[in-house]
Amino acid sequence: MSSILIVLFGLVGFCFGWFVYSKFIAEKIYQLDPNYQTPAHRFEDGVDFVPTNKFVLWGSHFTAVAGAAPIVGPAIAVYWGWAPALLWVTLGSIFFAGVHDFGALWASNRHDAKSIGALSESIVSTRVRSVMMVIIFLLLVLVNAMFGTIIANDMVIYPESVFPAWAAIPVAIAIGVLIRRKFNLLLISIIGVAILYFTIYIGSNTPMALPGDIFGLGERGNWIILLYVYAGIASMLPVWLLLQPRDYINGAQLVLGLIVLYSAVLLTMPNVAAPMFNDVVEGTPPLWPILFVTIACGALSGFHGIVSSGTSAKQLNNEKDARFVGYLGALGEGSLALITIVAVTGSLYAATAAGGWNELYPSLSGGPADGGFITGGALLISNGWGFSQSFSQTMLAVMVVLFAGTTMDAGLRLTRYIIQEWGNIYEISPLKNNYISTLVAVGACLLLAFGVSNGNYPGDGGTLIWPVFGATNQILASMTLIVLSVYLIKLGRPARYLLTPMIFILLMAIWASVWYVMDYVSRGQWILVAIQVAVMVSAVFIILESWAAVSKFRRGEEAESDSQSSTASPNE
Repeated sequence: MSSILIVLFGLVGFCFGWFVYSKFIAEKIYQLDPNYQTPAHRFEDGVDFVPTNKFVLWGSHFTAVAGAAPIVGPAIAVYWGWAPALLWVTLGSIFFAGVHDFGALWASNRHDAKSIGALSESIVSTRVRSVMMVIIFLLLVLVNAMFGTIIANDMVIYPESVFPAWAAIPVAIAIGVLIRRKFNLLLISIIGVAILYFTIYIGSNTPMALPGDIFGLGERGNWIILLYVYAGIASMLPVWLLLQPRDYINGAQLVLGLIVLYSAVLLTMPNVAAPMFNDVVEGTPPLWPILFVTIACGALSGFHGIVSSGTSAKQLNNEKDARFVGYLGALGEGSLALITIVAVTGSLYAATAAGGWNELYPSLSGGPADGGFITGGALLISNGWGFSQSFSQTMLAVMVVLFAGTTMDAGLRLTRYIIQEWGNIYEISPLKNNYISTLVAVGACLLLAFGVSNGNYPGDGGTLIWPVFGATNQILASMTLIVLSVYLIKLGRPARYLLTPMIFILLMAIWASVWYVMDYVSRGQWILVAIQVAVMVSAVFIILESWAAVSKFRRGEEAESDSQSSTASPNE
């Protein structure tokens, strides 16, 4: 079967999602108001609250939520066969991720740009706020630890990616300054992307490695330390100076990269010889429910709700932009997951699996993961466009590293926000300080990265974290959908468009969590057991609290207003 059919199925579905479904949600359910004064304008401070052009914000939001997850997840999940992965990516992006990300951005905008954890207090209860903020904190630490390991690993395996990955930082700062000074956005974007691709050309001919064993932790461990030092510094800089422009220009680079990849499919039309449904080896985790936590980003991800409410809501220029930023951002991530499926099951499989699918994927954990996307995508580009294999591979390796890096930037900043919110809530003055809260955030991430080991090298804890991240991520997504549903019920609007995906993903996530807890117990991974059990118990508590809040509302004990939020600063 030609891979073009997979591409058409996904893209036609995404077009329906954008032109039909998201428009319905925006007009009938969320009822966006272009005259609503957003928190970015009311609380503008030039650091976190910054009204932003919707195209710049889309790029910033897209790359912050994408990271490496929509590549790694589908590249692992195709082990069960390409059909389940394709269906979940397509339907999940349209009916799950789109309304989730869009809704979190809209609700946060209506509540002074508070994080989804903090705004749950006014929607549900103070107790839910406390529990959700713990879940969010745990998820952020998991994300940061996991992506730090992924980046370090890719920089060692693909040393050609080192120079362009770090060269992107001064390019982003220059772009941030120019955007701030109102230079032409299109011209800046073209020049910025051109410079990034020139650095990729240099990197493909100039592989780089760390000079010596800096911290005595081996090359990968040293990279992890350096990445956290950078991410900690970046998280304290004004959002317009590095985070926003870096995410934006990386988003522009990715869009161009996706155009190159999808057009290469049209030029080469590789056959998908991989199985539609794979006859997996004994002992493989079951398709139901593990597929739905293996592919999180690219179909549905609770992390997106944190980004939507934690950073993007503080930059929303007009409420109408929420659909463009939130829903279209989810579809953009779905398109990355879609091309990953094609790259792995088409060109990579055809080129390297002479002995069959089981040679390329001997087990669920034995597949090439993000390396499969890099190698398979490079073959696709090389065959379609005639670029050298070295340049094509460096281009995609840089894409993965930059995506994971921008997620680390956003993740550390969001972790700092959570810690500072705790400082404000519980009147712990040191935690309100930027430097102290950042040190606490970095310390927690390093503790998990180096405290949980797979036995390969110092800091390899991220290689074990993917399953617990996936299950925790989807539980948080279901909790976000619950909070949004309660808000809609209080506003007298239909909540079934959120409740239906919430029930489904909650059942899958709890089911998967139980399966993984039993697996971690058998392997003695007690830190991961504790995290997973805590999240499961918290989910049950939030469900009960939400039910109580709706019952109380229906008895007429409280009312919800959709009018302009308080004009008091959220930091006061």
